[in-house]
Parts: sequence; C-alpha cells; structure tokens
Amino acid sequence: MTTKTRYPRKWEWPNGAKIAISVNLAFEAFINRSQISLQKTPGPDHFSLSYAEYGVRSGIWRLLDVLDEVGLKGSMSTNGLAAERHPEIVRAVAEAGHEVVGHGWANDELVPGDDNPDAELAQIRKVAGTIASACGVRPVGWVGPGSHGSKNTLDFLKAEGFIWNGDEAADDLPYLRDTKHGPIVVMPRVNLPHNDLPMWYGASNPPGVIFESFKDTFDQLYREGVAGSPKWTEFTLHAHIGGRPTMSSTIRKCAEYAKSHEGVWFALKRDIAKWAYDRETRR
Repeated sequence: MTTKTRYPRKWEWPNGAKIAISVNLAFEAFINRSQISLQKTPGPDHFSLSYAEYGVRSGIWRLLDVLDEVGLKGSMSTNGLAAERHPEIVRAVAEAGHEVVGHGWANDELVPGDDNPDAELAQIRKVAGTIASACGVRPVGWVGPGSHGSKNTLDFLKAEGFIWNGDEAADDLPYLRDTKHGPIVVMPRVNLPHNDLPMWYGASNPPGVIFESFKDTFDQLYREGVAGSPKWTEFTLHAHIGGRPTMSSTIRKCAEYAKSHEGVWFALKRDIAKWAYDRETRR
C-alpha cells in the first residue's frame, strides 16, 4: 500500500472519510428525440421519444425503489420541461430525500450560447421556477444538457442562488471558480466511466461493465484516500436507461461494494458542494 501521494491538493472529508460517493440521476424530457434513436431522417423521432417516456412510466419508479433498497439518495438532474410535464414525479423524488438539480429546459435543446445572455438567464430562471413549483424546493445545483454552458453561465448561476455547477471535468475533487458575484463550486464530471449512457447503451456493453469500471475507480481512489489523499466519484443512472430492469443488479453491486468498505461518505452533491465551499473559503 502506497504511503504518500504527489497529488498537490490537500483535502479531507467529514469524519476522516477516505472517499466520497454520490449517485447521479437524470430525469429528462425531449422535444424531437432522445439519446436513443433508430431513425435516419430528420424531424421528430417518435420511437426515440417513446424510449425516453419509459423513464416516466416505469424507470424512475424502479430507480427510486432500488435506491431505497440499498439505502442511498441521489442528485437528479431535471429538465424544466420534465418538471412541467410531470410535477408529481419531481415532487415524489424530493419528498423521498433526493436532491433535484436544474438541467436546462429540454435535453435536446442546448443552453443559449455566449452571444445570447438574456435568453440564457431567462432559461435558468424558468427552469428553477418550474422545479420549485413542482416540488417546493428551489435547486442549488445546475448541469447543462450535455454539460453545455456559456461564458456567462457561472455568473448567472451564482447570482440566482446556485451553489454548484457540473459542466466541467478537470479534477477528481470539487473546486471553486470565481464569478462576478463570488465563488461557485464546480462539481466536475467524474462519472463518465460509470455512466449508463456511454458505457452501457452507447458502447453496446453488458451492464456489468459499469460495475467493473466503478469498482476499478473506487479501488484506486480508496487506495489514495488511505494514503491521505481522499477523492470523490459517483455512478450515473438515467431514468429511461438505467431505470430498465437490466441495470438493477448492477446498481445493487455498486452500492454493496462501496458499502463493504469503511470510511465511505455517501452524500448528495449539494452536501459535497457545501463542504467544499466552506473548506475552500475558510482557508
């Protein structure tokens, strides 16, 4: 076991945890097509939209049941359109103790770019307001569809009361970005190797590949944590993808494996972000 590390950032988690683990959920709505498409022609893809509808009819409920079974809570990236169409689902998720995260308006509609700041700010406010109306809780985290944002996004989010953003991928730990209104926490994307979209459906892998990837990541980061350099990782489940029965066993395996170790902090992303903000701003 290594006893030292060259990683330059000094870090700690609550109660001396050796690793932090979060569950990243996604509840998404689409206008023309979802990520899964068999259609080769332009225009609305009705099969693709029906694939996404699975998340509403079945997938989200299975995910909530499986997470209850393994005793974990998740942070659910939620499109404003999904909250508008299905407020009862967003409310059920929040009432079950999960975090609801802003995720743009529709998942096949990018956040307005650098040259349209008024439209972007209006969208952020619309999404936050729609989610708050659905579940009674205003989101404090934001992830753009496809992790897409603009040069103005962090300034707008901070001014609107958000504490974290997840549109970067530059570290294994949260870090601060300066904005015109003070620092905001970036929760970098640490989930791509154990994300149901690219690793299961997109790559045509068996679902067990996600467990193997999660285990390999966990083992290395836990080793680093034991050596005094704790990190963070998570796995990602879309309601219309990871909510299918094929993935349930893999979710259990990931949770059970992490829980078999001592010194693991299972946390919502907002709690990790709050810890990181308090730690970094008091230094």
